[in-house]
Amino acid sequence: MTQACAVMGVSTSAYYDWHAGRAARAEREQRDAQLLAEINTIHREHPDYGSPRVTVELARRGKPTNHKKIESTMAANGVVARCHRRRRGLTKRDETAAPLPDLVGRLFDPDRLDRTWVGDVTYVPTDEGWLYLGTVLDLGSRRLLGYAMSDVADTDHVINAVAMAVAAARPWAATRSFTPTAARPTRRAGTARPASTWGLRQSAGRSGSCLDNAVAESFFATLKLELGRRHFATRADARRAIFVWINYYNQTRLHSACGYRPPVEYEQQLTVNQRHVGSRLAA
Repeated sequence: MTQACAVMGVSTSAYYDWHAGRAARAEREQRDAQLLAEINTIHREHPDYGSPRVTVELARRGKPTNHKKIESTMAANGVVARCHRRRRGLTKRDETAAPLPDLVGRLFDPDRLDRTWVGDVTYVPTDEGWLYLGTVLDLGSRRLLGYAMSDVADTDHVINAVAMAVAAARPWAATRSFTPTAARPTRRAGTARPASTWGLRQSAGRSGSCLDNAVAESFFATLKLELGRRHFATRADARRAIFVWINYYNQTRLHSACGYRPPVEYEQQLTVNQRHVGSRLAA
């Protein structure tokens, strides 16, 4: 062995160090392969997850791992999150409508649930034509409170989405006189059913400005991304897929604005904390 090392220009001690480390290398390779398998499993379940969400999801599954290790493993094996693409605008300003104030002002982090809601309308292509989707999100938790779908781009599904959100609002929030603010979902719908009927104050950013309604825009971008550019033969197929995804979004998907927790889980914890604080103050 000494002669072979001399021929190869390697010291005998280096060879024995390498030989002694074979077991450790094999163990490390096995751990790396297991980590990659776990990352691939999460990526199949959540194709939009990048390394930050994969890191959190692994920890939630009882397998905490250094984020740099996850980043390097994903990069080395070509595991990447699906990317968003630009969407064309659907919103058209109603020149006959009375102007509304911008009560949100791009302040997308209210301190309570049911204080500020945002909404918008998007569309999903099918072989039968467009399927229009109206939504209402609670900025306090990013939970989708209300939604409605329609074959035509009218105001009915917008009103229905707001009505669903009102019905889903927490009763304890109403008893504390929180005043939700609808940010742009019912601008034209106000003539059909005033927002004040539900105790809402209407707000509107600039027409066509994605920054003024960034949370709603981001929600739609995520929905379309995670639907995977799927081809829908019928509107019914699209409705079913959107319904399943909305439940996944509210109940399971990790949201960065919620500390990488699902919106419903985040709401439950926030509600417990707020009630605990309230009971302490009452005492």
